[in-house]
Amino acid sequence: MSGIWWKILAVLLVSYAIVGGMLLDVPELPILNESIRNLYYHVTMWFSMMLLLLVSFIGSIRFLLTGQSKFDRIALHSAYVGISLGILGILTGSLWAKFTWGAFWVSDPKLNGAAVTLLIYIAYLILRNSIEDESKRPRISAVYNIFSFVLLIVFLVILPRTTDSLHPGNGGNPAFSTYDLDSTMRMVFYPAIIGWTLFGWWMVQLSMRLSVLNEKYEDNDI
Repeated sequence: MSGIWWKILAVLLVSYAIVGGMLLDVPELPILNESIRNLYYHVTMWFSMMLLLLVSFIGSIRFLLTGQSKFDRIALHSAYVGISLGILGILTGSLWAKFTWGAFWVSDPKLNGAAVTLLIYIAYLILRNSIEDESKRPRISAVYNIFSFVLLIVFLVILPRTTDSLHPGNGGNPAFSTYDLDSTMRMVFYPAIIGWTLFGWWMVQLSMRLSVLNEKYEDNDI
């Protein structure tokens, strides 16, 4: 993406989601009550996380096919931002769980899968930093990153749908869109996904630029 229009759009949509999520009416549901507003933050951040990790996955594939370092850079920094959004998603989800399930964490396939997925991607970053050979580092990391995304699909999409789960949309529980995501909530929910995704991609670009500047500084310092 080029230009500044989409960055302005990202700021506007995220601001709209934050303010609208707090002020607009939401359905009056038992147990959830006002905590359903967390849908605008927890769920949308996880959507954005998965999209950015998909970009990281594609970046690793393209690097292995072409050998161009720019794709390895995209894969790395998309993973950085995706992990950050994932951590925010875990934190907001834990707060939501406290108000609806009575505990910050419960033994649930979706929650446990989310934690395992984040640990897998954190291990990806640790692996990169542990490989000293600069010629081998991007290729080994790319292969690991591809398998990481496959495991993400397994732990977050496949397994929760095949077992009993408290989480909406899994284990026989209906997703929010089927029973309580009304027209007012959709007015905030979908713009929030777009806004967080655009904002996340903006952070990826800033992270990549900072990395390039650091490399140039280190080369000149040498």
